[in-house]
Amino acid sequence: MFFSKEKPSSKRILDVGWVIDPVPAGILWDAPSVLKYPMRKEASAKAVQSCPAVLQNEVRLLEVPCPIDAQISIKRDMNGRWMFNNDLGKDSPIAVEKLDDMLVLMPVDHWRHPDRPVIQIHTPYRFVVDETCVFTQLPPIRDYKGDRWPGLLIGGRFPLQDWPRRMMWAFEWYDTSKPLILKRGEPWFYIRFDAFNPERPIRMVEAEYTDELRDYCRQVDAVTNYVSQTFSLFSKAKARRPKQLLVRKKR
Repeated sequence: MFFSKEKPSSKRILDVGWVIDPVPAGILWDAPSVLKYPMRKEASAKAVQSCPAVLQNEVRLLEVPCPIDAQISIKRDMNGRWMFNNDLGKDSPIAVEKLDDMLVLMPVDHWRHPDRPVIQIHTPYRFVVDETCVFTQLPPIRDYKGDRWPGLLIGGRFPLQDWPRRMMWAFEWYDTSKPLILKRGEPWFYIRFDAFNPERPIRMVEAEYTDELRDYCRQVDAVTNYVSQTFSLFSKAKARRPKQLLVRKKR
């Protein structure tokens, strides 16, 4: 669906830009990076780290690190309404009111299951490209969370070239008797970028938040508040898109 009317690029490398929306404490949000994990020498030619299928998958993934340390629980109040609690209280590195600003509890009728609350955390990340590219957000499948995540990250996939939307971190809470524990610097979610040719290498670059990009983002932001099928707006967004949105930041 995303590639049906597009022509492949002749460029060898796919440049993908990342920007941070102007937000308070923006320095907390680090750049996406290649997966970080120690690689020990293979004990045999059949070792997991020698498997070409595993390598082909992981080499195309990038990780976005968690910006905060927090321990959050969710429970019903006396009226049966779900509410958050900052379990660390006065010892929490993040102020209670700031955590409340970040967290969003989705309405019950938006959940996939009536007993699994869905929460979101707003992020200031945007990704931008100037050619056909499909963006995929994934759970950090290479990072073992144990009991720290009592549920599942909800990923997504969309055509990035016409939709540089602000990213969300969405979590479906399966076991509400357990807290959600977030660790600053740990992998928070993975991202993947795919062009026509799946063999093309990806080059992540920090992008300028130009006036053209800012104006275009205003047009695609928050449309979910007005329509239920945002994919129906892709063709209209494409028609209004400036020719160039990705401008590499100069340091």
